[in-house]
Amino acid sequence: MKQAKVRLYVEQGLGEGQTIPLTKEQAHYLFGVMRMAVDDPVLLFNGRDGEWRCAVTVANKRNGELVCEAQTKPLQMPPDLWLCFAPIKKARTDFIVEKAAEMGAARIVPVNTDFTNSERIRQDRLQAHAVEAAEQCGGTYVPEVSDLVKLDRLLAEWPEGRQLMFCDEAEVGSTKRLAASAGGPWAILIGPEGGFSEAERDRLKALPFAHVVSLGPRILRADTAAVAAMTLWQQALGDWQ
Repeated sequence: MKQAKVRLYVEQGLGEGQTIPLTKEQAHYLFGVMRMAVDDPVLLFNGRDGEWRCAVTVANKRNGELVCEAQTKPLQMPPDLWLCFAPIKKARTDFIVEKAAEMGAARIVPVNTDFTNSERIRQDRLQAHAVEAAEQCGGTYVPEVSDLVKLDRLLAEWPEGRQLMFCDEAEVGSTKRLAASAGGPWAILIGPEGGFSEAERDRLKALPFAHVVSLGPRILRADTAAVAAMTLWQQALGDWQ
């Protein structure tokens, strides 16, 4: 049996014998770029039905079809963790979204803070980056990338029972660490390159569900901070234990 070398995310339901029509872009990638042919295996996932081994039944550079043969992985849900971050430069925002998807965020929330440099995002483009990251890392779930939301609104609508890991750059060098005793839904909040304003910091520290955390003895770039924070959370409370 040939080994599948390509994984793709699809919208359609997956199940034994299910026929999956390809988009023009997917067909071009499989048959124009990867030079795949009829009977070649492809792995598909949709974020609901796990991962399936499928075979090419129609191979055309403008369209094509696959048929599902067998499930290769069940659906593997990530922990109930949101990554909330202030968008920065385009390539580094892309990096944050990609790494959040790889590292097991269930939802990715771009946040507009007082010092956020970017006041708009392309939500559809960032969602596509999350899909690509899931395809590459072997995940069976794709986190939702929300549209940009103001920090005040996010906090005003905060869901009951969700804890917040507040990564405060003003705590650099302190010994404040994440306690590994509180499970359940969580979120991580990463600030912009300019940090949080004093008003934002005061409000966040006053929240009963917020846990102020230091990310070590040095101030980290926002994209580095996102990876460091997710690593700390996953090791303490997530599915890396």
